[in-house]
Amino acid sequence: MFSLLPVYFCHALESSAAKQEAVAAVASHHLPATAYHWLGFGVLVAVLLALDLLVFHRTDHKPSLRESAGFTVFWIALGLAFNGVIWWWGVASGLGSDPGLKYLTGYLIEKALSMDNIFVFVVIFRFFHIPMMYQYRVLFWGILGAVVMRLAFILGGIELFHRFEIVAPIFGGFLLYTAYKLATHEAGSDVHPEKNIVLKTARRFFRVTRGDHHQHGHDFFAREDGKWCITPMFLVLLVIESTDVVFAIDSVPAIIGITPDRFIAFTSNVFAILGLRALYFLLAGMVDMFRYLHYGLAAILGFVGLKMIAEWAIEHEEGTHLVPVWGSLLVIAALLGISIAASIWASSRTAVEDPQPESDP
Repeated sequence: MFSLLPVYFCHALESSAAKQEAVAAVASHHLPATAYHWLGFGVLVAVLLALDLLVFHRTDHKPSLRESAGFTVFWIALGLAFNGVIWWWGVASGLGSDPGLKYLTGYLIEKALSMDNIFVFVVIFRFFHIPMMYQYRVLFWGILGAVVMRLAFILGGIELFHRFEIVAPIFGGFLLYTAYKLATHEAGSDVHPEKNIVLKTARRFFRVTRGDHHQHGHDFFAREDGKWCITPMFLVLLVIESTDVVFAIDSVPAIIGITPDRFIAFTSNVFAILGLRALYFLLAGMVDMFRYLHYGLAAILGFVGLKMIAEWAIEHEEGTHLVPVWGSLLVIAALLGISIAASIWASSRTAVEDPQPESDP
């Protein structure tokens, strides 16, 4: 009997610590996510990525429009299903619907920003003359790197946000600057792969094969003259990964402006970018239809930036927002919807006023 007392005592301490962590999480309006939740989500993402590469796209091929649309719907449905889990978890934890609304708002922002990234990918692939059938595999490894970078950027950014109050207006000001750049530059116009510092460095310090994708396919490494070399496909991957860093720098302050909850910020980010490949192949041939999207994104980032600065400057109850979470969601959805609708309307007007000449039979 007495020999079991230490076991009961340790168990009681663990239970007490877990309860204290849960109470602290609720008090800070954050989900009580433990290491097991993070590990479980990591396993889920790893399984999804493995299925995507080894089952759904185990052979190189040019995705059809129907296939891309199907996978786009699949990834969006998966992201929204996880939103349902977050919603239920928030209600069960005594936080109400706020976690679910924050996830949905963050997911919408990151999905919109990922649509803007498509313009950049189109420019990069055109510059390197990469066939459509090999682009999916490059994007897969690029997005795998993006997931790791988002984790580091989000955890680091939120840690700074919690430790130093001045970080909030700095992030807000950065979002305003990014919004200005988006509003004053045409999407993809300032992308110059040939000037990429990572590309220049790799060409200087590594052997690059003389052959291209016709000889090496999707391989990133190949032997040439008895020596291992990197292929042009690997150079493309390096450019994609370096642009992912820029995307993370733009998007992380935006998601922190919606919620400083690490688990919600990271999961909404990851589910938004997991479907980027399918969305790219669905929209790559229709980028001209979204000519006003960058204006909508600029307005969204400007709104989030101003909100961050205002909440830092004006006193309010800790854990609350000057603009309710549902209000932010409505504003962001409206701005995104207006920019997409205006783009489609302008494209349809152009098609009517300047029809393509019919080809001779």
